[in-house]
Amino acid sequence: MASESINQLHFLLIPLLAPGHTIPMIDIAKLLAQRSNVKVTIVTTPINAIRYSPTLQDHINSGLPVRFLELPFPAAEAGLPEGCESADALPGLHLLPNFSVAVDMLQERLEQRFDSLEPRPSCIISDKYMLWTADTAIKYQIPRIIFDGMSCFKQVCTHYLYASKVLDDLPDSEPFVLPGLPDRIEITRAQLPPEFNPSPFASPEHLEKVREIESKASLNYGIVINSFEELEQEYVNELKKLKGGKVWCLGPLSLSNNNDLSKTLRGNSTSSIDDHHCLKFLDSKKPKSVIYACFGSSSQVIPAQLIELGLGLEGSNHPFIWVIRAGDRAKELEEWMTQNGFEERIKNRGLIIRDWAPQLLILSHPSIGGFLTHCGWNSILEGVSAGIPLITWPQFAEQFLNEKLVVEVLRIGVSVGAKVMVHWGEEDRFGVTVKSEEVKKAIEKVMVDGIEGNERRKRVKKLGMKANKAIEDGSSSYLNLSLLIHDVTQLAKIKLNF
Repeated sequence: MASESINQLHFLLIPLLAPGHTIPMIDIAKLLAQRSNVKVTIVTTPINAIRYSPTLQDHINSGLPVRFLELPFPAAEAGLPEGCESADALPGLHLLPNFSVAVDMLQERLEQRFDSLEPRPSCIISDKYMLWTADTAIKYQIPRIIFDGMSCFKQVCTHYLYASKVLDDLPDSEPFVLPGLPDRIEITRAQLPPEFNPSPFASPEHLEKVREIESKASLNYGIVINSFEELEQEYVNELKKLKGGKVWCLGPLSLSNNNDLSKTLRGNSTSSIDDHHCLKFLDSKKPKSVIYACFGSSSQVIPAQLIELGLGLEGSNHPFIWVIRAGDRAKELEEWMTQNGFEERIKNRGLIIRDWAPQLLILSHPSIGGFLTHCGWNSILEGVSAGIPLITWPQFAEQFLNEKLVVEVLRIGVSVGAKVMVHWGEEDRFGVTVKSEEVKKAIEKVMVDGIEGNERRKRVKKLGMKANKAIEDGSSSYLNLSLLIHDVTQLAKIKLNF
């Protein structure tokens, strides 16, 4: 058959319905839509479309071909309260199985709309946990590319943990060396992700199915990673060997938000604090003097542990911004702050933000000197991109592995000393795992002048410059996006000609 041209590529993006997964995929959509001959459709639900549309509006208004495809969310059918269309909107973790059922029901609703999509989708980019997208890709004979919101370092660690069987009969608290890595990293089983450290809300069967689908080349054309090659080059190279070269590092994706408005709106159009009030507080502080403390959108930290964090921030004698998300136990924490006099004592030195915060806007301010983080990968990249040294306090998922990368490989952070993963839904069982004095010591170590502190700041500043360079025309992440588009174009031509 004679060669035919591809009029327009159409990428169908299918994120997991949780902020830490959806936000970076929206950033991917924006980057793709800015390239010539590319259209992007993001599959989501009505409430999520309202939530995230402000971050896309400028692009839509400028005529870029990017849009949401809204699928009615089957909340009632799955036994969920109306309006629970995102994992962080669930009133309790006991509803996670119901939420998973509802998410799986979106497959039929998407396939009912598939033939009406114009032009016909050329490719699916799917969150790795949206397992049904593999079947949809096979049904419509289009390539499926996985989006993994974690690092290449984590991917390589996971591969060799499975391959080596090093964990066989190993006690939870006994340190061992992660096998197969270019760096010598010690860790314990109790600090590993749920694949190797069972969690009540991550069934082994489900995680094994994720791994099985991810490992089959017939089900996945490749993998998109929110990272940049200069950050973890040895691990990028190793992952490419494991994945047959089909690995595209497109990050840091947060840098697609390059003005104050997009930084403020990213992820949520509403916040408990006015961004001007936040900037006014930061403007009043000296450069590199403020600690920003935030545990992300999904952490379930008990009030007693949050109190220790608050006391550690206070005891550090540094100005700070503290983002608090205590969920249905917020009243308990608020009572402590009032009765203990905490908020009164820190009113001139600390700013408390309840619920969502404009994190990118805060981190980019010159007054920020340290970022106390739960070590979610999105947050680490945002801190690195801003050139801010990190105070690491991992909670769950792959976050202890991320801490190892930050503290021991990149040497741009200091650990508060957390020893074990606190599984979702079991926070009360673990209780207080880090005391205020440990928080204070870690903050002081990051903020202090001296050879070690200055060298750490130089390293992270250099990485921040490399991060911002990576997304520029002709640099690594920009070129990787070009390679991804080229590969999908070639696949579409092959299908067209046969």
